[in-house]
Amino acid sequence: MVCCLRRSLYGLKQAPRAWFERFASVVTAASFSPSAYDPALFVHTSPRGRTLLLLYVDDMIITRDDSEYIAFVKARLRDQFLMTDLGPLRYFLGIDVSSTSDGFYISQEKYIQDLLARAALGDERTVETPMELNVKLQSTDGDPLPDPMRYRHLVGSLVYLAVTRPDISYLVHILSQFVSAPSTVHYSHLLRVFRYLRGTITHRLFFPRSSSLQLQCYSDATWASDPSDRRSFSAYCVFLGGSLIDWKTKKQTAVSHSSVEAELRDMALLTAEVT
Repeated sequence: MVCCLRRSLYGLKQAPRAWFERFASVVTAASFSPSAYDPALFVHTSPRGRTLLLLYVDDMIITRDDSEYIAFVKARLRDQFLMTDLGPLRYFLGIDVSSTSDGFYISQEKYIQDLLARAALGDERTVETPMELNVKLQSTDGDPLPDPMRYRHLVGSLVYLAVTRPDISYLVHILSQFVSAPSTVHYSHLLRVFRYLRGTITHRLFFPRSSSLQLQCYSDATWASDPSDRRSFSAYCVFLGGSLIDWKTKKQTAVSHSSVEAELRDMALLTAEVT
């Protein structure tokens, strides 16, 4: 016997796809178009301005030039879905957002507080840097942890924190390489990151309201810095005017034969991202 469902049910693997298709049909009927760069971003353009709608599962952000059209969109969504309007954006997916006359600040202060509680450091010490200078971790360092699940959980949480904290991006990338078999040495360096976060919990990213639209890109690379495979690391950051909009740390896919080659690979990675 085969049952044909009249609507999607939670728990079925088809449910997310069915929900997104339903939502997309509603906003498309309201003259929105999906972005070519992100299918969860919908754009409406009219002579009165532009309206953007960003969807994450069943949470959404709407921003606009035309406030009247926002009210129209909300009314259309309420007709089709059970929806709660939470007002101006202050908190979204663990990210705090605050608005001033100069611009916007985003941070994850509450998220860091929850992480510190889960890490249970046992002291109140802070450090000025997330990692000691010239430290090169290897898989053979220290003794294996009896229960690696805690290490994996904390490192995974830091991966999401790096969304607003580019200062820990490199170290999170390093620590993520040892999640399969972490050791006591790796765990001690992980705890150092949390002590650094405790002392810098109020650090935020700032996006000024008045800023040029000129792209400024910076890149750097290490040469043969991984002692296990002698591969280099690439890192870059991209500014739109005075706003940091993109950054990344990544191990290069091939072994570079010189520091010049490592830098050229890094520049190629950044150029592809900017393009």
